[in-house]
Formats: sequence, C-alpha cells, structure tokens
Amino acid sequence: MSWNWQQPDWPRFSWQADRLATAEQQFLLGAGAIHGAVSHLDSENRDHLTVQAMSEEAVTTSEIEGEVLDRASVQSSIRRALGLSADAGRASLAEQGIAEMMVDLYRRSQEVLDEATLCSWHRMLMSGRRDLRDIGRYRTHAEPMQVVSGKIYDPNVHFEAPPSSCMGAEMAEFLEWFNRTAPSGSEPLPALTRAGTAHLYFECIHPFEDGNGRIGRTISEKALAQSLGRPTLTALAATILVRRRSYYETLEASNKRNEISEWLSWFAGIVLEAQQRTQAQVEFLIDKTRLLDRLRGQLNKRQTTVLLRVLREGPEGFTGGLSAGNYVSIARTSPATATRDLADLVDKGVLRRTGERRHARYHLTIPLRPVSQVTIDGAGNIV
Repeated sequence: MSWNWQQPDWPRFSWQADRLATAEQQFLLGAGAIHGAVSHLDSENRDHLTVQAMSEEAVTTSEIEGEVLDRASVQSSIRRALGLSADAGRASLAEQGIAEMMVDLYRRSQEVLDEATLCSWHRMLMSGRRDLRDIGRYRTHAEPMQVVSGKIYDPNVHFEAPPSSCMGAEMAEFLEWFNRTAPSGSEPLPALTRAGTAHLYFECIHPFEDGNGRIGRTISEKALAQSLGRPTLTALAATILVRRRSYYETLEASNKRNEISEWLSWFAGIVLEAQQRTQAQVEFLIDKTRLLDRLRGQLNKRQTTVLLRVLREGPEGFTGGLSAGNYVSIARTSPATATRDLADLVDKGVLRRTGERRHARYHLTIPLRPVSQVTIDGAGNIV
C-alpha cells in the first residue's frame, strides 16, 4: 500500500467540481445572510459575537485533539488581546497560546500565508512544552511521522507522512499552491474547494512535531475568510468536534489517493452545518436585545443580574436549566426571594419552568434555532 504523497500525481489533487457547485453557492449565500444579520447588532453585541466565536473555535479545536481548556480563561485572553475589557485571572500557557493564534488569524486573515506565520502559530500553540524537539519550525526527527492508535507494541498505523527531510520542499510547494489559489491569486479556487483541499493537503504533509490538526483547521478558516474578504465567524471546529469520528474516518479514507471528491463533499457539508450554528448564535443575540428592550424598567436589580448571567451562556442557557439554588448564589439573596423573583420572570414570559419543587428548573423562552446535519450526495445535492 502506498500513501497519496508516494504516488506520481502528488500533490495534483483532483475532484468533481460539479459535485460541489451547489454547496459553494449555498456557502456564499449563507455568509451573506450572516453578515447582514450581524450588521443589525450594536457594537457591544458584535464584540461579544466575535469573542464568543473565536473562543469557541479555540476551545473546540483543542478538544478535538483531546486537550481540555477553560473556556472563560480563553475568552478573557482573547478579549485582552483585542483591547476589550476582560475578567482578571491567569490563563495557562496553552490557553494563552491558542487565544493568540485565533487573534492573529482574525487580524491577518487577508494576508498571504508564509512559513513565518505557520511557525509563529506553532510557537503559540506549543508554548511551555518541554517534550518536543522542534518548536516554531518544521520537524527534523529521523523517525517516521505516523498517525497511530492502539497498543504501543502493536500499533495501528492510520497514516505515515513524508519524511522530515522533505519538509522544506513539501511546505514550499504547499504555500505556493495556497497563495496561488487565493481569490487574488493567479489560479483562484472556490471557497469550500480551496479550504477543504488546503486542510487535507497540510495534514498529509504533517510538517510539525505536534499541533498539525489545530493549525490545519486554522488554515481552512483563513481560506474561508479570504474567500469572503473579511474574518469569518464560521463555527468550523465546533462542528467538526460533533462529527469527530466521521472527520478522522474521512481523512483516513482520503490519504491513499489524490482524487478527493469524497473528502471535499464531506468538508463542504461540515462548513454549511457550521454556518447554521453561527446563524443561530447571531439570531440569539438579536432576540436577546429585543428581550432586554422589552423588559427595560420592569425587572429588579436581582432579576437583571441573573438574567444577564444566564444570557451569557448563549442560546441554551445553563446546562440543565437554572435552579433556585443558582439564583440564590448569583443574586446573593434568600431562597424565598429567589422563588418570588423566578415566578415573576415566568409570568413575564422571560423564563419557562420545568419540574416541581427542588427539581424545578428554569429555561430561557428565546427559541433555539435547530442545527441539522448537512450531507452532499454523489450528485451534489444538499441533503
């Protein structure tokens, strides 16, 4: 068995363009709808959306690799990097690093991609690591770079990347391709086609000792942003996390040949699904603004404090719902007062109650926008 990079047509990837045409058009329409909806938000909510989207991507792209980060710490790091007010507190090196990379992507999304940028991202991600030989540069070790699972003494090899000695040449060719196929390049490619190909291409080279998945997904985000001419708020990593098993299976199925229609169709579906998540978040912020406008002057200080805290959690509110105990803790009030305040919020149509007595939970009445799985079939239809 030979890997795709060992075949004579590497890295001349091929695909069925007509199979992606409808998805490409839908992506542009969806991006326009999101951009239009965001324009209705005030500056505070736009900043909130930007930070929320960036921190969600930072946390979920790390979780895909099995690394669990504190969402609040990442969010505070991003806010500070953007010059916004942030909670005091110390973030870990991993949390600071992924936040730095997301902010760098946001600020420089339209710039060409080069080795210096990739190596800078790698240094950000690997800050504080003592177990790696090469940080901020392509790998140099002589051992094969393999993606494996199973037992140490009997591993299952899912992929073996080109040897380290080839990294300079392979990455120079990758970067030349990426910039040549940009919207302003000499051979521009459609948005989803370029972003999906870039991710697979980069993962197959696997140029760094660690962090290739996170950097590869960031490259896809950059490609999507360049296709729109502005930073994208697409929840790509968050959607891949939900489909993580399928993600790895489809990547593995695509590393033995250079005809990549199946991979690109899968990736296109993921991006369209990610757009649904972003649209739901934007619509939630619009609904939140309308709700607060309607309630202006009707709530006491305790109710306002608790409602704003619940709204910070996003469309789904508190996991499992808000309890009377949560209310007492947030508002720093008595159980009896909490019960009266919560009943009033239910009467005003702000919250709905489920359960009874100590099992009672309260949920926002703002409707949740459903997010459905998107698949591109063999004929290019979106199903």
